[in-house]
Amino acid sequence: MARRPDRAARARSLARKLAMQALYQWQLTGQGPAELRNQFAAEEGYADADGEYFVALLQGVTGSAEALDAELGTLLDRPVTQLDPVEHAVLLIGIHELSQRPDIPYRVVINEAVDLAKRFGATDGHKFVNAVLDRAARRLRAAEQAAAASSGA
Repeated sequence: MARRPDRAARARSLARKLAMQALYQWQLTGQGPAELRNQFAAEEGYADADGEYFVALLQGVTGSAEALDAELGTLLDRPVTQLDPVEHAVLLIGIHELSQRPDIPYRVVINEAVDLAKRFGATDGHKFVNAVLDRAARRLRAAEQAAAASSGA
C-alpha cells in the first residue's frame, strides 16, 4: 500500500512545481528571482507550498545556473541550449537538489523530477529526465546509492 505523502512533503512538491514554472519563465523572459518570487507568491495555491523552499530553489538555481548547466552538459547527449525549457527547468532543479541538498534522498529528487516532467514536459520527456538524473545521482550521490544497494533498498 502506497504511503500518503504528509503535509510537508506535499508542500515541498508544490514548491518544486512552482519553482519549475518560475524557472521556465526565467529562461524565456530573464526576469530576476525577486520579481518571480513576488509574482508566484500572489498565485492561487502558493499558500499551500513550502514558500521558503520555493525561494531557496529559485535563488539556488538562478544563482548557480552556469555551474548547473556545466554539470548538465557532461550528462547530456546534446547541447544544453537544445533542451526543451520545461525539461531544462526540471533538470536544473534536480541537479541543484542532488548537488546541494544531501538531506533529500536521491530517489526522491529523481521521482519528483520525473513527476514534473510527466505533468508538464513533452511526450516521453520524463524518460529523458529520469536517465539524466540517474546518471547525475551515480556521480553526485555515489555513496548514497552504494548504501542503498548494500541494504537492499
